[in-house]
Amino acid sequence: MARILVIDDEVDMLFLIKNILKKGNHIVDIHKTPLNLDIDELGKYDLIILDVMMPEIDGISFCKKIRGKVSCPILFLTAKTMESDIVEGLLCGGDDYITKPVGVEELLARVEAHLRRENREKQFSLNLGNIRFVLSSNEVFVNDDKVNLTKSEYQISELLAKRRGQVFSREQIYEMIFGIDGTSDASAISEHVKNIRAKFRKYSENPIVTVWGIGYKWV
Repeated sequence: MARILVIDDEVDMLFLIKNILKKGNHIVDIHKTPLNLDIDELGKYDLIILDVMMPEIDGISFCKKIRGKVSCPILFLTAKTMESDIVEGLLCGGDDYITKPVGVEELLARVEAHLRRENREKQFSLNLGNIRFVLSSNEVFVNDDKVNLTKSEYQISELLAKRRGQVFSREQIYEMIFGIDGTSDASAISEHVKNIRAKFRKYSENPIVTVWGIGYKWV
């Protein structure tokens, strides 16, 4: 059983999705707009489903706003099928997308898959060569030596490591870690990466590389 938040400006769609998810014994909260939600309360959800096309604030913009505050999977619900729209949603911090009209079996399967993956990641480590992330405690080791990263340095490292090989710009990293309401700016990411590299170099590791003119990736 998981607690799931669904946001869609179509009332019929909200109740359809709620009824589908209740078949999986999930607790489902539904809202027509995200504007009346307390962002600080969103951490109680295990998964969020966001409609992309909403009149007051679109789902992608809202995802950018909350991604630095929530770690649960975010699935986009959209009628759009253009690859560029899908990529934009995933780059802003979304984990998956479901196209309308919604299929009962597909929706349940996607949701259950993300919930299972989320549970596994909370329990197990992420191992990349000599580097090991202990996801449950937000710690990272090179072999048996702990790398003493700050909270922000760890979040950046985990983000890049989980999507190994994918290139992220400074702006994308900043929005996914700190959200669009962060108190600094994207230039801070360069300083964080510099510090992360220095700490890993003590153990002869250099996992984050610069892709010139674009951003950074974990190799």
